[in-house]
Amino acid sequence: MIPEKQTQSRPLSPRFAHALTYAFHLHQHQLRKGSSVPYISHLMSVAALVLEDGGNEDAAIAALLHDTIEDQGGNATRNEIRKQFGDAVLRIVDACTESDETPKPSWKERKLRAIAQLQQAEPAIQRVILADKLHNLRCIWADWQRQGDRVWQRFNASPADILWFYRACLDAVGDRFSSPMLIELRTLLTNLENSLDNLTSNVNSHGKTRLHNH
Repeated sequence: MIPEKQTQSRPLSPRFAHALTYAFHLHQHQLRKGSSVPYISHLMSVAALVLEDGGNEDAAIAALLHDTIEDQGGNATRNEIRKQFGDAVLRIVDACTESDETPKPSWKERKLRAIAQLQQAEPAIQRVILADKLHNLRCIWADWQRQGDRVWQRFNASPADILWFYRACLDAVGDRFSSPMLIELRTLLTNLENSLDNLTSNVNSHGKTRLHNH
């Protein structure tokens, strides 16, 4: 029998279950970039990281929905999130949305906007964004160990630019947000930067074009 003290509070309500169902509905046909992994796995992982880091239900719901506006419906989805989950959730999801414009701005412009947004963000927003970045880096690192440098071929930017963006996100947060996630983010990023240095050295030794570094 579960002790009474463990049943007195319920950190997650049926709203969370509804958000998970809603996220599955929107992303059910979507896969992770360059893989056969269902995209919903990323959303569930980000939500788990948010909860494990002390985030509340609104933040966890926003984690499940953090890519919905950008990838699944734009302003119509924004209105639906406000209607079903409230302004607090929408505020976080909006902050995670790099662009819902058509056509999208350039990769660099979107990333510079995201960095500026992160610098000014409240802790709940920073937590969700950092959880997203952490899970992405975990996946890149795991795939790099399996696939080697081929992992970078799935992206629309150079490896150096991608790692520059993640480093800039960490710099944007600075010491204004305290979380164990930051330790793992720094470790993974350093590992990937070292792998890129090795790739650059190998490319140069064969007389090919040097990769751009920041």
